[in-house]
Amino acid sequence: MGLLTEGSPLSWEETKALAEHVRQHGVEQFINLYRKLQDRTGDVLKWGDEVEYVIVKFDDKNERATVSLRANELLPKLQEKELADPQNVKSLWRPEYGGYMVEGTPGKPYGGLLAHFNIVEANMQYRRAEASALLQDGEVIMSITNFPRLGCTNFTSPPYKPTPNEGVTRSHYFPDEGIYQGHPRFKTLTSNIRLRRGEKVAINIPVFRDVNTKIPVDNSHTLEPDAAKPDCVYMDAMGFGMGCCCLQLTFQACCITEARTLYDQLAPLCPIMLALSAASPIYRGYLTDVDCRWNVISASVDCRTREERGLEPLKNNKFRIQKSRYDSIDSYLSPQNEKYNDIPIVHDQNIYKRLREGGIDHPLALHVAHLFIRDTVSLFSEKVHQDDENDTDHFENIQSTNWQTMRFKPPPPNSSIGWRVEFRPCEAQLTDFENAAYVCFVVLLTRVILSYQLNFVMPISKVDENMQRAQRRGACLNEKFWWRRDVGAPRDVAPPHSDATDEYHEMSINDIVNGKEGVFPGLIPLIESYLSGMDVDADTHCSVQQYLKLIQRRAAGDIVTTASWLRAFVTNHPHYKKDSVVTEKINYDLLKTAHGIQDGSIPAPTLLGGGNVSKTNEDIPKAFTKMMSRDCS
Repeated sequence: MGLLTEGSPLSWEETKALAEHVRQHGVEQFINLYRKLQDRTGDVLKWGDEVEYVIVKFDDKNERATVSLRANELLPKLQEKELADPQNVKSLWRPEYGGYMVEGTPGKPYGGLLAHFNIVEANMQYRRAEASALLQDGEVIMSITNFPRLGCTNFTSPPYKPTPNEGVTRSHYFPDEGIYQGHPRFKTLTSNIRLRRGEKVAINIPVFRDVNTKIPVDNSHTLEPDAAKPDCVYMDAMGFGMGCCCLQLTFQACCITEARTLYDQLAPLCPIMLALSAASPIYRGYLTDVDCRWNVISASVDCRTREERGLEPLKNNKFRIQKSRYDSIDSYLSPQNEKYNDIPIVHDQNIYKRLREGGIDHPLALHVAHLFIRDTVSLFSEKVHQDDENDTDHFENIQSTNWQTMRFKPPPPNSSIGWRVEFRPCEAQLTDFENAAYVCFVVLLTRVILSYQLNFVMPISKVDENMQRAQRRGACLNEKFWWRRDVGAPRDVAPPHSDATDEYHEMSINDIVNGKEGVFPGLIPLIESYLSGMDVDADTHCSVQQYLKLIQRRAAGDIVTTASWLRAFVTNHPHYKKDSVVTEKINYDLLKTAHGIQDGSIPAPTLLGGGNVSKTNEDIPKAFTKMMSRDCS
């Protein structure tokens, strides 16, 4: 969720009155930080993952599954080791939006050793076991992107009723108690996004039309006739988006130039990885016609007013803004890639001018001036007045609430941490094996990009188009995606193309990942070419090959995405009435089976192929203990 500041949240009216103060001081803070650190070099490669989890409670007697609102109880216990000895913990735990969610990361970043790929899965298993040890009877920790019946009657444990006429959410479906109660940021964001927008958020996801699907889907269009669409699953709260889980990666670069390069080169990969990791086809108890969470979250935090959305003439607002503050990036950061910024970049011209006067180059100034068209939506009284020479909280206030596919992260002041980028599109997978495979695949791609000086950049408009295609039902198998043909691969991997005019080509995920002769060499062949020149121990090589095999087979359609597996389970359930409805019984059986796959007690050959771990359970603790005893810097 970004920056978590301790203190007393201001009311929306107070926050609104200070919006320009935050903007102006945030810009000065960035300029001061940039001046100090623009020439910083020599930071080593570090990287880490973030996995978000849902606490699910099974009522086996009544065959029901709910989300358990015990994150507030679990987190203090999970954080005890960090508070006692922060330098020597194996995991770090943080709150997330939902009162049923927790986020886990490795205790320290991984480094440049290839052998670190051999402990990612083990650390994920350690985290899951650590959280599981604190659970009550019937509770389990699950890395599912979305709880299928979120927003249905009594979906929480204990149960609470929504309050559409009062509270911070004012939802017909999501109670305020579903929000994490241990930090005021989450409720403050919920209330302020609604108040800034001038109305509740409106999320409309097309329902999957089966033979008995009813249109209108339910009575939402009568409850909210101006917001709900009859052929869509309607949701009206931030919790439906920010209550989803994801898998994220952060990379530390050696310098600002390398960080900007990674930001640009990974941006076209975002929709590809979104489609490849698709894991959320069910919302509010209905099968939908999408496979991914992205547009759900985007709409769930869309604080744009009617004027900013182009529904009314500009009068009280300064800008027409094309996207929610949660969306895909709008521009590349490296000067050589400016020509690919082919969509209008709405930005504050006064802020842009000040950044240029402060010594910031054009593409980076444009990026920050674009982020700063947004108002702050959460401000704490203790953080209003700051030292712009040494603080960055006002900058981070706006930066951390621009939730985009990529995030460019300056070093914190007075810190050993370097310039970083965050890779944000991936959906959470059921098993640690899958999550580790996706993490290692993306990390290996960063090494290949930098080592081979590859160029994946294409016009931003095509990346945006790919983001929408990536979310469609069955996109991983059935959609085509714009991709650059000649990425500068070594000629022994990719001979030159005969048709140099065809710079971008519509390709399948299989073409992009595994390659297509005469069109594109494939991401995995590029990784394998890179690895062939590296000294990799046999154990690490075995793990990496199994991870790459999972990605290869999913891209080829030999095994299915999590979204396709979930969809098939529902539509083949004996209680399913071909009406798109995921009942309590179907939901219970679905999550019971998913948990069995997660812990290895239920095989899932269509989802995983051969198994759900890269090595035997006996081997994993040994590898983990061996590697964690080393210096990971």
